[in-house]
Amino acid sequence: MTEQVQKIPLLPPSEGNPRNSEGDFVRLKDGRLLFVYSHFYGGGADDAAAYLAGRYSEDGGRTWTQEDVMILENEGGCNVMSVSLMRMGNDDIGLFYLRKDHEMELCREFLRRSDDEGQTWSEAVLCTPRRGYNVVNNDRVVRLESGRLLMPASLHFPLEDGESRQPGYATCYLSDDDGVSWEHASTQLEPPAGSTAGLQEPCVIELRDGRVMMLSRTDMGCHYRSYSEDGGVHWSGSEPTDIITRCVSPASIRRIPQTGDILIVYTDHSSLPPDAKAKRTPLVTAISRDEGESWEGHKVLDDDPDGCYCYTAIHFLDDEDTVLLGHCAGQYATGGLNLTQITRVPVEWLYS
Repeated sequence: MTEQVQKIPLLPPSEGNPRNSEGDFVRLKDGRLLFVYSHFYGGGADDAAAYLAGRYSEDGGRTWTQEDVMILENEGGCNVMSVSLMRMGNDDIGLFYLRKDHEMELCREFLRRSDDEGQTWSEAVLCTPRRGYNVVNNDRVVRLESGRLLMPASLHFPLEDGESRQPGYATCYLSDDDGVSWEHASTQLEPPAGSTAGLQEPCVIELRDGRVMMLSRTDMGCHYRSYSEDGGVHWSGSEPTDIITRCVSPASIRRIPQTGDILIVYTDHSSLPPDAKAKRTPLVTAISRDEGESWEGHKVLDDDPDGCYCYTAIHFLDDEDTVLLGHCAGQYATGGLNLTQITRVPVEWLYS
């Protein structure tokens, strides 16, 4: 019998720690898993004070250490948050994170490296040279077959009132020297006509034909899609898809190493009536066998009508044919983004 999906409410809020969210995984050389996430201590809002904390697992994500380890202290005017972790070209661990210095106009992505498996970190390298409010989600940085690092971002500019921002422009930042230096893509994708949110929180994946596909969340009722044929430098115009999400909530995508298909995890509203209240539920998985043209085999992970499911990190355990998902799974009544859950999913379950 296929092992069932296991849900681990790893990081519930507590007094003095009202929110735990937006994390990512990395496998250490000793076999343990490290999960790094945003530990908020100054409130639950996106601009509240937070530092980066870590937990460890020795059994493939079934159980985790109970105490936080400090990964990076809060060095921002507001916070540090939204981690992406990856092995760099020289086998260092790369720690990508947002440093938020102003709630309306200054949010930037940085990279630090560790050559001792996360015990210490190098000086920070700025990855987003465009000044503005750059939003890079957790678990978003990818390495293309060429070796290029590609970082999808949504760029917002402040309005003259100083209290709000323009709709998001989807774009990418690129590095061809393993993160030492970064450049802005030539294309900056315009918000859809009539959108007040714009193209937000994009994710990217390299396709078999060498193109890169980008998906962006919108307030237009679905995710929008764009393609690049030159490794993220130039992008086609963004177009609507049949990935229906009426709430403004991001998707996460990753190629399944065991099959080569593409996995998507997102808030699926395709079965809800158009006038249904748009919450970040239900959270589903789906598979694409045709490189993102269509999606099949939708499976519900969580569907509590009062739940808030989003910001999913995806990490495959090749030795167990299992995928780990680290995502928000709080309740709207108590904050929504305040609890992070680890969900262990057998790859076979995705196809069953």
